[in-house]
Amino acid sequence: MEQTAAELAILLEGSVSGNPEARVRRLGKIESAGPGSVTFLANMEYEKFVYSCSATVIVVKNDFKPKQDLPDGMTLVKVEDPYRAFATLLDAYDNILKRDEGVHSSAIIHPDAIIGKGCAIGPGVVIDKGAVIGNRSELRANVYIGRDVTIGVDALFHSGVRILDRCIVGNCCTIQGGTIVGSDGFGFAPKDDGSYAKIPQTGNVVIEDDCDIGALCTLDRATLGSTIIRNGCKLDNLIQVAHNVVIGEKTVIAAQTGIAGSTTIGSHCLIGGQVGVGGHLKIANGSRIAAKSGVSASLVHPNGTYQGNPAMPIKAFQRFQIALRKLVRTERIKEKENT
Repeated sequence: MEQTAAELAILLEGSVSGNPEARVRRLGKIESAGPGSVTFLANMEYEKFVYSCSATVIVVKNDFKPKQDLPDGMTLVKVEDPYRAFATLLDAYDNILKRDEGVHSSAIIHPDAIIGKGCAIGPGVVIDKGAVIGNRSELRANVYIGRDVTIGVDALFHSGVRILDRCIVGNCCTIQGGTIVGSDGFGFAPKDDGSYAKIPQTGNVVIEDDCDIGALCTLDRATLGSTIIRNGCKLDNLIQVAHNVVIGEKTVIAAQTGIAGSTTIGSHCLIGGQVGVGGHLKIANGSRIAAKSGVSASLVHPNGTYQGNPAMPIKAFQRFQIALRKLVRTERIKEKENT
C-alpha cells in the first residue's frame, strides 16, 4: 500500500491541507505513528498526539484547527467523519492483504464439492462431500467445511473455523478463527435411572448475508429446523448461541454473552458483554441490554434499555441502586450510633 495524500483525499471524499504529494505506506496509531504512516483523529482527547507523533498524514474533521504548529512534513486530510473515513481505509488495506486465488496443495476437497471462481483455499483446508463455496471466498488454514454446507460469495473464514454439516452461510460474511458453526445443541432427556439420553440435533444453522462472527464463538444447530442469524448481525468473540435461537437483523452482541435455547432476539438490538439470556424468551426490536445483565423474562417493549440481574428498565435499576446506597449509609450511621 503506497498512496499520496491527494489519492487518500479522493478515496475518503475529503480535502488536503499540506503537501498533496506526501506518500504513506502503512497505517498507524496516533500515539506512535511514524514517518510514512497515515493515522486519524476522531476523539479530541487524543489531539495532543497530533503534535508529538511523526505521522506523514493525519485524517481529521473538516473543522479541525491546530492549536499549535504541526510537526514538519505533516499533512492533514480533512473529511466529514474521520472515524468512518479511517474505516474505509482499513477496509481498503484489508483487501490488499487478501490471499491470491487458488487451492493449496495440502487442501483436501471432495470430488463432489463445488468451488466457485476466484476462491482462495489455504493449507490444510478440508471441504467435504456436497459442499458449495461461492465465488471469491477465502478459506484460510485448517478451515473445515462439512457435508452439504453452502457458503455464499465473498466469504472470509479465518484459520480453524468449522462449518459443520448442512449449515448455510450467506454472502459477504466474515468468521474469525476457531468459531464452530453447527455444533450439537445442548439437548438431553432425563432417564429413570438418573442418567441422561442425548436428543439428536437434526437441524442446522443459517447465517444470512453481511454478518460478522468473532473468534471462538459457538453457534449450535437446531434440534429441528434452524438456528438463524439474520442479515447484518455483528457478534463479538466468545459468544454462545444455543439451539433454535433466532437473532434479528443488524443486532450487535458484545463478547462473552450467552443465549439459551429457543430464544428470539429482535432486530437492531444492542447487547453488552457478559449478558446472559434465558431460554424460550422474546426480546423486542431495538432493545439495549447493558453489560453483565441477566435476562430471565421476555422484554416485550421495543426500543427499551435494560440493566441488572434480573434485567429491568434502566431507570428502575438506577432508582434501585440509589435506594440501596441510601440504605447502606443509613445502616452505617446506625452502627456508629450504637457503638
